[in-house]
Amino acid sequence: MRRAASQPPELPGYTFVKLLGSGGFSDVFLYDQKLPKRRVAVKVLLTEELTSANRAAFVAEANLMAQLSAHPYIVTIYQADVASDDRPYFVMEYCSGPSLGERYKRETFSVADALRTGVRLSSAVATAHAAGILHRDIKPGNVLSNDYGWPALTDFGISSAVDDELPLHTQTVGAALADTGSSTGQSIGMSVPWSPPEMFEDDPQPDFRSDVFSLAATIYTILAGQTPFEVRGRSNGTLDLIGRIERGAITPMERTDVPRSLIAVLQKGMASDREDRFATAVDFARALQRVELELGYTPTSIEVPNLLVAAPDRDDENSDDETRVRSVATIEAQPASGPPSSTSGSVAASVSAAAADETLVRGAQSIIAQPPAAPARVDDSLASETIVRPRVQPATEAAPAPAPEPEVAPKRRSLVGVFIAIGAVALVAVVVVSVVLFGSQAVPGGADPTPTSSGAPVVVAKIPTPELVGTPALDGTTLTFTVDNPDPVDGDSFVWRISNRTASEPVRPITGDKITVKDYDGSVLCIEVSVLRSGKTSSTPLEACYP
Repeated sequence: MRRAASQPPELPGYTFVKLLGSGGFSDVFLYDQKLPKRRVAVKVLLTEELTSANRAAFVAEANLMAQLSAHPYIVTIYQADVASDDRPYFVMEYCSGPSLGERYKRETFSVADALRTGVRLSSAVATAHAAGILHRDIKPGNVLSNDYGWPALTDFGISSAVDDELPLHTQTVGAALADTGSSTGQSIGMSVPWSPPEMFEDDPQPDFRSDVFSLAATIYTILAGQTPFEVRGRSNGTLDLIGRIERGAITPMERTDVPRSLIAVLQKGMASDREDRFATAVDFARALQRVELELGYTPTSIEVPNLLVAAPDRDDENSDDETRVRSVATIEAQPASGPPSSTSGSVAASVSAAAADETLVRGAQSIIAQPPAAPARVDDSLASETIVRPRVQPATEAAPAPAPEPEVAPKRRSLVGVFIAIGAVALVAVVVVSVVLFGSQAVPGGADPTPTSSGAPVVVAKIPTPELVGTPALDGTTLTFTVDNPDPVDGDSFVWRISNRTASEPVRPITGDKITVKDYDGSVLCIEVSVLRSGKTSSTPLEACYP
């Protein structure tokens, strides 16, 4: 039986609107903030839960979310304080869209939408891990949707630093199993249907791979329309689920449109032995990117802080005084080490090898993982970016000693000198012409040459992201967006889709620069626009919303 919601507190500068939800220890209310004017969600601790331990846990959750608030796929926290009635509260971003837990019960997720969601959630989880934080309760109900239709990870209520002890008995399994229709009076500090087997041990010792399990289980759930270890028509009580989780008995997915490569990735993420899982959330995201490439989709960027990239060893005495940047970086998709296999086993093996991929840092903002040496060819139509990597002489190889130069007769020596002088003049002329025609770029196509650690350039030819021109125009019920290609090439066009409605929204081409949406109903509407060039699209689409 659900308890009655508490009374919303009087908060200076805020006006109460309505109740959003109730949990075991707190209620969440919707408020209008007066300055700056916006709608916010306010989480308030219950009066009967005002123990010193619960106060400390509540403050810890606020502090954890504050550390991660800069991430685009983690709910932002704005303020924390104590209300006049002595109840602690914190103010956070209001995510107006439904949670993944609500969505998967009423609609079917497309494979493309599930892959995109999985990569974005992996970014959020990897960011928490980089800060030394385990979420420990990743599930569809804890992934909200913001005004742009993006996933937003929330509810860090049982999260803590990696080395902290697990808080047991913090919520009822009956609430955790609401999605499966099962109930029990037992208590445990986790949501069983998405929890890894190590959480059921007498002394649970979760690590990063435990969150990877829950992440993979969440993506399975939104694809299958049920939890991974639930068997329809059979008992799905707590002990039934725990037994299947410990045995690794994942329920086969009935959908025929889900590729076996994606099934293999999810199975690896939910392996009962954590040694068999992906080592990090970034590795899991890279595996999902490879499936996107296999299916011909534009790969979704992995947004992670720069601290996830291992810095090279430095011998400088003053290196300890360096300031380390923690801005968000972007990991582009990388091609698989070989062509897609037709069997789940070989796909899983190729995904397992992904962790050994070399990582190259390009400036302070982007990371491009390179394929292993001597990779098999990948169809160019599957990649949105072309990566050219010249062969580099290993530093450990000793350079061959130059052969002794034979004695040259005086007349021949003078002729050789003339030829060398002519060659030098020709080389200077080529360099001058290159500078005049192409500026400082010596790379064809206007790509940016980026030095690697060995000094060899990596050339990346990118399809540009469209730009929004002005503000969308509304004429009655017709909404018009105007877009621009900042770096056009003959034959370029645009493709677009509505990104915040259903997962099955089609991708539509346009011939000009106007995108027209008819029968606009006044709600928030977001579109995703890409440049289409030679069958490939922008690696980072434009996302624009109205109003």
